[in-house]
Amino acid sequence: MADGIPRRLSVVTLGAHDVAALRAFYERLGWESGSPPGNFAAFPLGGAVFTLYDAATLAEEAGGHVAPPAGAFRGVTLAVNVDEREQVDAALVAAADAGARVLAAAQDRDWGGRSGYFADPEGNVWEVAWIPDASFDSRGALIWPY
Repeated sequence: MADGIPRRLSVVTLGAHDVAALRAFYERLGWESGSPPGNFAAFPLGGAVFTLYDAATLAEEAGGHVAPPAGAFRGVTLAVNVDEREQVDAALVAAADAGARVLAAAQDRDWGGRSGYFADPEGNVWEVAWIPDASFDSRGALIWPY
């Protein structure tokens, strides 16, 4: 599309109050960042890049906002989808072992899948979900089944 916004999600950035500590948490999950230490970290994930950036700097760059306090629910969840139903439970255990707080245990959902929620050390909320009939491309990007 020449005029407009392409239909893709390239980068998700979380404003972090302590980039080093939050980076260490995501590295304990097994995610790798090649970024040098500092107020930014990037994690290439399945066709998109997940980044952490100093919250105050990000808020200022985005139009002079004030960063919400750590732990405040921002009305947004992020999601990691897994290949098999049983992996939801295992992923929540792995997140807790890395320092996350499990917010909602894994359960079967009325939409046919299974999911649960955790918060990272700064309160960013993640869903771990299995979607029946979903698959992933060679990079690990979700191929939406519907």
